Amino acid sequence: MAERFTKKQGQYLAFIYNYSVMFGQPPAEADLQRFFQTSPPTIHQMLLTLAEKQLISRTPGQARSIQLLVDPQEIPRLERPQIGKG
Repeated sequence: MAERFTKKQGQYLAFIYNYSVMFGQPPAEADLQRFFQTSPPTIHQMLLTLAEKQLISRTPGQARSIQLLVDPQEIPRLERPQIGKG
């Protein structure tokens, strides 16, 4: 059976899940940018990809509207990002 998401996509899902549990709300794109140390366009494209794969949903024009569509048991453990690996 093919994987639903790549390792990198899994790390984004893990961050969204962990952030939501810790802070009681989904992360903003800026939170993802700081954690993964990458550019805003890279974060935006990843979120579009996750939405296209039906792994997350978002409400256009609404901040912090990311909702996971993945069972938390499918989400990998969050790893510390390697600088320069985006």
